Amino acid sequence: MTSGIDFNEETARMLERTYQTPDVLAQRARFHQLLGLRPGQRILDVGVGPGLLARELGETVGARGKLSGIDQSEAMLRMTRERCADLDHAAFELADACDLPYPDGSFDAVVSTQVYEYVSDMKQALAEAARVLEPGGRIQILDTDWNSVVWSTQHPDRMRKIMDAWDDHLHDAHLPTTLGPLLESAGFRVYLREVIPLVNPVFQKNCYSYGISAAIRGFVTGRGGVSEDEARAWREEFKTLDDKGAYFFSLNRYIFAGIKL
Repeated sequence: MTSGIDFNEETARMLERTYQTPDVLAQRARFHQLLGLRPGQRILDVGVGPGLLARELGETVGARGKLSGIDQSEAMLRMTRERCADLDHAAFELADACDLPYPDGSFDAVVSTQVYEYVSDMKQALAEAARVLEPGGRIQILDTDWNSVVWSTQHPDRMRKIMDAWDDHLHDAHLPTTLGPLLESAGFRVYLREVIPLVNPVFQKNCYSYGISAAIRGFVTGRGGVSEDEARAWREEFKTLDDKGAYFFSLNRYIFAGIKL
């Protein structure tokens, strides 16, 4: 996988906070609902992050099931292992999405949320997902298209500059536009495509856009010609707009699901 972000301890804690806002909690609940996981099943989480989804998956499959997960960040793995420490049927490894450390046909389902957009070789990553699934096994993926963002601003040129620089934090900022054909080429029948919008009419700590804007500000400073003053002013504008009742943010997340043929 490739990434312009250092997923260290500080980043892991920031993501943990952001992923526990009510809007992201609702997104994760919908993802879990669509997965339809059952007790006793074997599931692999590709890119466990802070382990919030992994914990829920482990509780759903129960002691008769199996939860495996990988990540390329030791900080993320530590957090996930702590979160799932009481789940004896769960195990997590440092590994790459393009080289999964599991035998063929090991799982009933593979899931990945906000991870494949960081992967440079999606054909190999999906081939690996297909390999470790048994025939008829399912894959479910959630990723973002950053072209879908709508963010209130009185400085559109600055907004465009900031978001262009932010695109560099991952390999493909628009993966959902090609994910369907990629899945089909990897031997999956795609049976679900669904959009989940995140909508924030206010700029407050319990909203996704509050946390992600801090991450964006930190990442873009010094990139793409963005100065520290520009990045700071960009985020401070949201507070000003919110005070006036003029703040708005929306971003689309896309779920794709397929069955291994």
